[in-house]
Amino acid sequence: MEHDVEVLVVGGGIVGLSTAYALTREHPGTRVAVLEKESAPAAHQTGRNSGVIHSGVYYRPGSLKAAYATGGAREMVAFCREQGIAHEVTGKLIVATDRAELPRLAALAERGRANGIPLVELDPAGIRGYEPEVTGIAGLHLATTGICDYPEVARRYAALAGERGAELRLNTPVLDIARRPDGVTVTTPHGEVRCAVLVNCAGLHSDRIARLAGDDPGVRIVPFRGEYYELAEERRKLVRGLVYPVPDPAFPFLGVHLTRGVHGDVHVGPNAVPALAREGYDWRTLNVRDLAETARFPGTWTIARRHWRYELGELRRSLSKRAFTAAVRRLLPAVTEADLVPATAGVRAQAVARDGTLLDDFAFAGFDPADPRSPRRTVHVLNAPSPAATASLGIGREVARRAVAALRAG
Repeated sequence: MEHDVEVLVVGGGIVGLSTAYALTREHPGTRVAVLEKESAPAAHQTGRNSGVIHSGVYYRPGSLKAAYATGGAREMVAFCREQGIAHEVTGKLIVATDRAELPRLAALAERGRANGIPLVELDPAGIRGYEPEVTGIAGLHLATTGICDYPEVARRYAALAGERGAELRLNTPVLDIARRPDGVTVTTPHGEVRCAVLVNCAGLHSDRIARLAGDDPGVRIVPFRGEYYELAEERRKLVRGLVYPVPDPAFPFLGVHLTRGVHGDVHVGPNAVPALAREGYDWRTLNVRDLAETARFPGTWTIARRHWRYELGELRRSLSKRAFTAAVRRLLPAVTEADLVPATAGVRAQAVARDGTLLDDFAFAGFDPADPRSPRRTVHVLNAPSPAATASLGIGREVARRAVAALRAG
């Protein structure tokens, strides 16, 4: 089989583009193309988050998230500095507002230290020293957290990869995939693309691409929408930097938080509600196929049984601005409903196992150079939610390593 490219990447978000960048930088001469179904890169998870460069405090020591985020934060700041991309190392507060949260805050401090993250424990006066309008009974300050413009980071990855010969093909969805011993043929509306190795970085559709390629991903993407508000321009002075609540360890979401962005805006959110479509950025968007797949998946109903109380609260905050404001006021008492302006929502591509386990770490599948029994010709990124943007340089190198090993294995 004659190959049009050696490595074909599906998905033009920050992970797919960082993979193309890593391939062309570390393996020059490799023929690479990226397929993106939208008219521009970074249209979904990459372009719809709050832009935080995470320190790694939340992630279990020894996990891929911890390993990639702690180094990734430093690496992302350096990349933004070198490339002239808007960024700032702001630090952030994690604030307990109730005594019941204190053991979880202490556990976070212990986890942060285990991950090598510098942090300072704060009393109420210490919190006010960083954020005069924020109220809490105890807190942590993390100096290494920052903010940046992730869509611009993704565009820069694409440009740097393009300078080394990679091709970004926009408006090119994948319709079908045929895998043979000597290569993979991907059908698009513009014809077929033949490659030696297929890399799946399709985010919200990563499980579908894996199945199209003939691999069993073992998980289903269950979409959760995160809805944001912004502080009205005249009220942005209420927040100096980044302020987070103490997260619930039973659910992989961080709760409603306050984020001052690189352009001066202050995001408030997100919540986490089930989306009615994989790209369902509001309650009006419903995709029958997406909803039916989610409803048929056994893990969906296990999640519902385990977390129904949590989700009722999230749904209430989605449907009631008053309830959303009340959640914000726990951290920022001065805020009012009138201060909150609707902002762009995002959808998290959360991988869920059949038993209802929400995957808490990055997950790769397909060819594994350490396992001779692993499938040939494909590499899949099946779970890469936050902090994937922070860690994108490291993730891209890992995916590129697997892709090159698959090339060499034939």
